[in-house]
Amino acid sequence: MLPKLLLPRILTWTSLLAVLAMAILPAREARGQDGRQTNHNPPFAAAAAAAWVGATSCAACHADAYEAWTTSHHALAMQAANEKTVLGNFNGARFTHAGIASTFFRRNGKFFVTTDGPDGKLADFEIAYTFGFTPLQQYLIALPGGRLQAFGVAWDARPGSQGGQRWFHLYPDLKLKAGNPLHWTGIDQNWNYQCADCHLTHFEKNYDAASRSFKSQWAEINVSCEACHGPGSRHVEWARGNRQKPADKGLTVSFDERHGTHWRVDPESGRPARSVPRAGTGEIETCARCHARRGQFATGWTHGRSFFDAYRPATLDAGLYWPDGQMRDEVYNYGSFLQSRMHAAGVTCADCHEPHSQKLRAPGNAVCAQCHPSDRYARANHHHHPDGKGAACIDCHMPTATYMQIDRRHDHSFRIPRPDLTRKLGVPNACNSCHPARTPAWAAAKIATWTGRPPRGYQRFAEALHQAASNAVPAAQAALSLVTVASDASQPAIARATALTRLGEIPHSAAIESARRSLQDPDAMVREAALRALSNLPDAQRARLLSASLGDPARTVRMEAARALAGAPERLLDSAAQSAFSKALAEYLAALDFDADRPEAHSGLGALHVQRGDVASAEREFRQAIEIDPTYSQASVNLADLYRRLDREQDADAALRGALRRIPREAVLHHALGLSLVRQQRKGEALAELGKAALLSPDNIRFAYVYAIALHDAGKRGEALRQLQRAIRRAPGNASLRQTLQAFQDEANGRPGR
Repeated sequence: MLPKLLLPRILTWTSLLAVLAMAILPAREARGQDGRQTNHNPPFAAAAAAAWVGATSCAACHADAYEAWTTSHHALAMQAANEKTVLGNFNGARFTHAGIASTFFRRNGKFFVTTDGPDGKLADFEIAYTFGFTPLQQYLIALPGGRLQAFGVAWDARPGSQGGQRWFHLYPDLKLKAGNPLHWTGIDQNWNYQCADCHLTHFEKNYDAASRSFKSQWAEINVSCEACHGPGSRHVEWARGNRQKPADKGLTVSFDERHGTHWRVDPESGRPARSVPRAGTGEIETCARCHARRGQFATGWTHGRSFFDAYRPATLDAGLYWPDGQMRDEVYNYGSFLQSRMHAAGVTCADCHEPHSQKLRAPGNAVCAQCHPSDRYARANHHHHPDGKGAACIDCHMPTATYMQIDRRHDHSFRIPRPDLTRKLGVPNACNSCHPARTPAWAAAKIATWTGRPPRGYQRFAEALHQAASNAVPAAQAALSLVTVASDASQPAIARATALTRLGEIPHSAAIESARRSLQDPDAMVREAALRALSNLPDAQRARLLSASLGDPARTVRMEAARALAGAPERLLDSAAQSAFSKALAEYLAALDFDADRPEAHSGLGALHVQRGDVASAEREFRQAIEIDPTYSQASVNLADLYRRLDREQDADAALRGALRRIPREAVLHHALGLSLVRQQRKGEALAELGKAALLSPDNIRFAYVYAIALHDAGKRGEALRQLQRAIRRAPGNASLRQTLQAFQDEANGRPGR
C-alpha cells in the first residue's frame, strides 16, 4: 500500500521529499469455507499411494464417459503436431503483421513457420504441439532451456462462412518485437508457466533456477480422466478384482456433492431450492484449478484437497472485472460464478455441464428449465421478447465478451440486466449489447415499465467498488461503503474480499474494525483479504491481530499472515506464534521459489528481505528479477527505493535510467526518477521527469498530485493550479487534491494557509 497523500502546511521541496518517499512495491499477482474449515471434500487415504495409469485404463469400465471425453475440449487441449491434429494451413501460407511476414510450411512430414525469433531475425521453427482446436488453434514451438512458447499467430478454426479458415494475430494492435514479454519468444508467452498446468494431466514445471531451464514433465498430453479424478492405479486394482478393500474403491476423490439430491421449485415464487444443502466444494474447486483467473504457488496439488493449497484466485480487481463484477479481462468462469445467486443456492458446475463431454446437459433454455420451470420463465411476460433473440435465458442473464479476437464466452455470474448501472457507473449491460443504437436510459425505462419496481438483483456491491476505484467520493465515504459490503454476509465472498482489499488502501478506523472481524470469516478469500487490509498497522498491533492466522487451515491465508508479520520483531510473538510463523514463512518462501522463473517472485522475495533487514539479499533478488525480465519496471523501482534507503542516491538514479532505456514510456519509472532527482536537489530535471509521468499516465492521481506540488514550488503556480483542476475532474472525491488546490488558491489571493 502506498502511503496516504497528506497536505503539508508549507509546500516546499523539503516537504515533498518527506511526504513522497517511494515505497517498496509488492510483487504483482498474475494476475467456500465453513467454520474456518477448508470447505472441500477431503482426499481418501489412497491418494498418496496411487500412481498415474492413463485414460485408456478407464475406457473398459467407463465406456460412455470415455467416448464422450474423446471429442471434448479436454481431450484435445494439447496434442503432438501431426497430420491429424494440425488444423492450420501449412501449405506455404503467408501472414504479415507489424512488418513481419510469417510463412507456414511443411518439411519431411513436419510443420514449420518462418518468422522472427528471439534475436529478431527470420528463421525456421518447428511446430511441436497444437494447442486447442476450436474456435481457434494455437501452436507451440520449442526453444532452448526446455521452454515451449505459444506462437502469436493463431488459426481461426471456424468455418469460412463464419469468417474462419484464416491466420490471425492475437495482438493485432501491438507491434511486438523480440524482447517484448508478449512477443511469442517472450516470458509472458511461456507455456511452462502460463498454460501447461491446465492443458495437461499431472504437470510438473520443474524449473531449475541455477541453469535457468525447465525439465517439465507430465502424465498425459491432454486433460484426461485423472486430471480431475486423481491418480487411478488403486481404483484400477479394485476394479480388476480386489473388491474386498479398500472401502473407498481405491478412488483418490469422490465428487458426491450432487449424489442423492434434487431441486424443488416453490410453487409460489417459482424459485428452486436444493433438497439437501451442498456440503462441499470439491467439484467446483477442481474445475476452478483451470477455469479461474488465479495464480499458482505450489506443485503436487492433491486431488480433493482445498483449491487454496496451491492456487490463489483473483478478486474483482479493476481491469479484470467491471465494478459490478461482470467479466472484463479474460477471467474465465470461477470468479464470476462465485458472485452468483446460483452458487449461493448450491448449484455446481455439473448441474449444467456434463463433465466428460463438457456439453450442456440440455439444449438452449432447457438446461435452465431443469430448475426454472418453463411455464413461468419461458414466457413473454418474463423475457418481454418475441421468440428468438432475447427470448433465450443466456441472452439476458449470461451476456458474452470476446477474447483472443474470436472466442465468445458467457458471463457466469447469472445477473439480471442493469442498464441503470450503465448510466451511473459506465458498466456494460445485456440490453444494450443487443440494442447498441439505443441508450441505457431507454433500456432502464423499459425494464422499469415491465417490472414496476426499482432494479436490484443479487449482487449489490457495484457502487461501493466503483467509488473506491474512481475517487468519485471522499475517501471516508468510500471506506464506509466498502465496510458495508465487507460486513454483509449475504453478499458473495469474492465481493467482500475485494472490498477488504480496497479498504487496505483507505486508512479509516471503520476499515480496521471490519478487517479485524473478517479474520474469522468462514471463507479463505475473505480472511486473506482481511490480512492484507491490516498489514500496514504498527508492529505491536499487527502481531496481536494477525498471529492467530499463522495456523489458518488455508495455505493462502497462512502465507499472507507470514508475509504481513515478516517485518515485525519476533519478540512480539509468543513461542507458539513464533513456531507457527516459521512454518508459514517456509510455505511462503516455497511459493516464491516455485515461481523462480518469474520476475514477480524475485521482486516479492526482495521485498521480504527488505522487511527483514537483509539488504544484500534484497538487492540480489531485485537484480535477478530485472535480469529475468528487463521490462519488469516494478523491480527497478524497488531496487531504486532500496538504494534510497541506503543513501545510495546515485545508484538509484542509475537503476532507473537503465530501466528507462529499456522501456522509455513507463510512467512509474519517470515518476520514481523524478523523486530521486528531487532528493538530489536537481529541481529542473526532476520537474521534467514528474511531468512525463503525469503525461504518460493521466489517470494516476498520485502522479498528478506530485507534479502539481513540484510545479508550484518551481514558481509555475498557474500551471500547478491547472494540473490540480484536471486531476480533480478525474477524481472529484479526492480530499488531498481539493485541499491542495484550496491552499494554492488562498496563496494566490494573498490569504494565509488554512
